[in-house]
Amino acid sequence: MDTAVTGAVWIIATLAVLLVLSAVALAARRFLLERSGGTVECALRRPADTGRWRLGMFSYQRDEVYWYRALGVLLRPDQVFHRRTLSVVSRRAVRPDEEAALGAGRVVIEVATKPAADASGSPGGEHVELAMTDQALTGLLAWLEASPPGSHLTDFG
Repeated sequence: MDTAVTGAVWIIATLAVLLVLSAVALAARRFLLERSGGTVECALRRPADTGRWRLGMFSYQRDEVYWYRALGVLLRPDQVFHRRTLSVVSRRAVRPDEEAALGAGRVVIEVATKPAADASGSPGGEHVELAMTDQALTGLLAWLEASPPGSHLTDFG
């Protein structure tokens, strides 16, 4: 019986170490993503109104915004949105059935993405929903409007 108890203690200790290492890895990833600044918490639902909410964060870059999953392990973004292809379609408050997943005081916006036409000439495009605080929404809208002068000229090249 003594060996069974010792084996159980080792298993519990191993699980505790793995749990601590996982928490440290997630905290280190979050620190590395926030190190460059310009990050806000933002949930994403894709496709709009039918998909499932995924918690994450936005990281603003020069002409792109990166969306990272909250519990991901990779340092590359799960979604990349280009400034020139985004447009806000609608805005609404979080519905009561969404409040448990997103938190109170969030705003949901529907955003249209317009990727470049593919080889067939199809315009494409998709709608996603983003949930964030009012302050984060103000930042997103300011970022969308504040493209640097001449940044769109590469689109014509």
